[in-house]
Amino acid sequence: MTVFQLNEEQVAIQALASDFAKNEIAPYARKYDEEESFPMEIFQDLHKYGLSNLAVPEEYGGPGIDKMSQALIIEEIAKACAGVATSLEANSLSSYPILVGGSEELKKKYLTKLTEEGKFAAFALTEPGAGSDVSSLKTTAKKIGDDYLLNGEKCFITNATFADFYVVLANVLVKSGQKKFTAFIVDRELAGVKVGETEKKLGLRASNTASVIFEDVLVPSKNRIGEEGEGFKIFMKGLMHARPMVGAQALGIAQAAYEASLNYAKEREQFGKPISHLQAIQFMLADMAMSIEASRLLVHKAVDLLQSGKPSIKHASFAKCFASDTAMKVATDAVQIFGGYGFIRDYPVEKYFRDAKIMQIYEGTNQIQRVVIAKEILS
Repeated sequence: MTVFQLNEEQVAIQALASDFAKNEIAPYARKYDEEESFPMEIFQDLHKYGLSNLAVPEEYGGPGIDKMSQALIIEEIAKACAGVATSLEANSLSSYPILVGGSEELKKKYLTKLTEEGKFAAFALTEPGAGSDVSSLKTTAKKIGDDYLLNGEKCFITNATFADFYVVLANVLVKSGQKKFTAFIVDRELAGVKVGETEKKLGLRASNTASVIFEDVLVPSKNRIGEEGEGFKIFMKGLMHARPMVGAQALGIAQAAYEASLNYAKEREQFGKPISHLQAIQFMLADMAMSIEASRLLVHKAVDLLQSGKPSIKHASFAKCFASDTAMKVATDAVQIFGGYGFIRDYPVEKYFRDAKIMQIYEGTNQIQRVVIAKEILS
């Protein structure tokens, strides 16, 4: 049986991330949420402290940390602001296809843009008519000489407005009429790349989200990730690495909502005593603590498998699905414990509630996670 005991280095990294989150993010999280603005200065500081581009190996300028350390950092950042954690991890998400299927030339060129120049990247998969059903993608890439002519629209793209490049999945049209899913890196500066208006969102308001439109964009063949027809496999492998980290984000939200509820329940008095003395509240707090602990074990199990070189699509889905369901339930109960105050923006739990919902939706809805799990256990 695996026991996830943190080593000294991991404890130190967790403490660094916790201190940064408490001092440099939490005091300003409400401001960025209300303004729906992108906290560029926070990302610059994260980069300076070595707390960004967490998935990138040291040879390409990344921190070169293990997967458990990455999960610990993401959890601590998400406790302070899940919007910041989401945009932070968008660079990691964009890195995975390059790491999985990219040439050495692509790795050196684009990963070092993130690590050395502090640039942003975006993972462009979802389309207006293709979310869970990836086979319905309409974005096409037609081979023309040494280039590909890219056309299509991607939506709900994190960091789209600020990205220096996009990692895109498209259909290459071949003479037989067959479509081959193929992955590309598309530079922002190329003619025909257009970014839509920033989306107005329920939660994660400090994270930038917008559409990206490609109109006759000429992409060099050298920017293809892997071979034609390998794009779907490359993207799915990338998501297998990313989903446990969504679980870590969800853990951060759940932990923050639980801690706020625990403290409030000890202070708030009704019927002549703190509401923490009421069994109804005690049971809610007990369920929160239990579900968070179970989520953390699932996340750490999936992360441990990644670190050991045995990534598991089943365990990645376990982690993402269970932890995000937990975050939504814990945040909902936190609002209930706070009562009327939980509905007011002066208190933190309404933000946790709004931020938690997307955890059940992005990087594969929890319904899709259950389809993946069912397929794995029945195969």
